[in-house]
Amino acid sequence: MRYRLTFVAGLALGYVLGTRAGRERYEQIRKAARRFSENPAVRNTAETAAQQGRQYAGKAFHTVSDKVGDRVPASVAQRVRSLRDRNMNGTPEDDWGSSNT
Repeated sequence: MRYRLTFVAGLALGYVLGTRAGRERYEQIRKAARRFSENPAVRNTAETAAQQGRQYAGKAFHTVSDKVGDRVPASVAQRVRSLRDRNMNGTPEDDWGSSNT
């Protein structure tokens, strides 16, 4: 009960302080976040991290598929084969429409 009361008090305090800061402060924070995300250094770092993530995911995929082999259901194996073939045939997009660049 004590923790619930503390949580509710913190929530109320955050609400009161947030409403006192108002829309102007919200817009300032939003503008600062946008400037940060549009910074070329941040964008380059994010892109590098995304490329490395795709690279590691590809390695992990091949390692797992080699070890699992024929132990997966046929429907899953067929889906994986179709995705692999599609990506090897020059269309580097995934199911969400993002590219691997």
